[in-house]
Amino acid sequence: MNDVIVKNVGRSPKLDLVVSRLELSHTLKNPTGKERRLAKALSKVTDKYDLILIDCAPTESILTDAAYHASRYALVPVKPEFLATIGLPLLARSIQEFNFENGDHALDICGIVFNHSASYSDGPEGKQSIREVQGEAKKNGWHVFDTHVRYSRSYAKAAREGTPIGSTSYARWDVSREFSRFVDEFMAAVGLPTGKTP
Repeated sequence: MNDVIVKNVGRSPKLDLVVSRLELSHTLKNPTGKERRLAKALSKVTDKYDLILIDCAPTESILTDAAYHASRYALVPVKPEFLATIGLPLLARSIQEFNFENGDHALDICGIVFNHSASYSDGPEGKQSIREVQGEAKKNGWHVFDTHVRYSRSYAKAAREGTPIGSTSYARWDVSREFSRFVDEFMAAVGLPTGKTP
């Protein structure tokens, strides 16, 4: 596992990265037993990290199963629009089925964060979608984070530059501050120390 870890990503001494590839899904076409490989690999390095984040697509697949097996919590980013309301019950069922079939592993949703919202989210459609998501979350006992991570072109630029949002050239201060606030909320939700961004 150690030979695929990229150390100190984006000039940060606190962030390491394991880069995935688009070909990964092809290698998992015959999934028998492969869904636990990621968990086994990560178990060899978990003592070196306070937090390991796994980013995966919001669709059910062998990749999702692998992430479920390797995770204690799932963070659900939701765009405030009608389709998100449709997807949440499917996610709930997916996690319930996973926990039912894997009694040796508990997976909980640590919360829902509204992301990729923009000025239109303040209109009637956006507000209705937010209410519907909050209703679904309440029904399932899921936490909804207070901070919304709004859309900014700086996120794509940060990826291109390989820098944290706070170090990205010309990133607006309020974008960096909003993102930091969400990080503090998320860390508190999973029981880790926060930076307590004002």
